[in-house]
Amino acid sequence: MPDRIDLEQLCADKGLRITEQRRVIARVLSDSEDHPDVELLHSRASAIDPKISIATVYRTVRLFEEAGILDRHDFGDGRARYEPAPEAHHDHLIDVESGKVVEFVDPELEALQKQIAEKLGYRLVDHRMELYGVRLERDD
Repeated sequence: MPDRIDLEQLCADKGLRITEQRRVIARVLSDSEDHPDVELLHSRASAIDPKISIATVYRTVRLFEEAGILDRHDFGDGRARYEPAPEAHHDHLIDVESGKVVEFVDPELEALQKQIAEKLGYRLVDHRMELYGVRLERDD
């Protein structure tokens, strides 16, 4: 959905010190097409550098999150999941059976959310939408 975000470059832009292990974790996150949790990030990063500990992954995602370059999500499965902070807004549909996360943008939905906020006397400044569903049965 959104273009690949280069977390390594964002770290440099924010003036974060980038160790080799942080560089590996940033690359793994940038290359992820899903929304991995810390355990999955650790598995992917330690496949590249076996010396990366799970504690290093936890510290690094916290640092990236505090710097505003990583978004943390709780999709109701009890695991914090991560994605590079997107340049453009998008929403999520979570398949409750498989855990798959589908990113989407719907201009009509965005306009409706703004209208609802205005009807209630507010100017919408931000929102996060997560839809939860199961696949429709198909007779194909």
